[in-house]
Amino acid sequence: MTAFYHVCFVVPDVEKAMRDFESSAGVEWNEPQAARLGDWDYRIVFTKGGAPFIELIEGPPGSPWDASADARFDHLGYWTSSLETGARRLAGQGLPEEFSGCPYGRAFAYHRMDSIGARIELVDASRQPQFLETWNPAGAPMPAIDEHP
Repeated sequence: MTAFYHVCFVVPDVEKAMRDFESSAGVEWNEPQAARLGDWDYRIVFTKGGAPFIELIEGPPGSPWDASADARFDHLGYWTSSLETGARRLAGQGLPEEFSGCPYGRAFAYHRMDSIGARIELVDASRQPQFLETWNPAGAPMPAIDEHP
């Protein structure tokens, strides 16, 4: 569990979800950012401060973050020392890969965990410096699952 660093909700309205978290739990947010992956434009934001972060993603219909049916808990995010090895490990444990960002130049993958009705996201630790620069510039490095014990 030491590599767990965020929980993600996909939402139809990022600003509304941010306001609801602010008023109910005193959560502080970074500024939402627009991004693109493949054919999908989406918006993303993380809480301020350290891990575990809350992530909100507002994605279009048909995207990996489609919230057109309603907002939902989507995934738990973990850093991994090797995305390829970690993805094989999860698939071998019966957690099939649902989506990979690798074909789009992003080293992350979502694996379905039916027992919780959501996904596990593995993010290659090589992306961590960029994450920290964008979302938590004063933050210390976070641990990753060691895929080569």
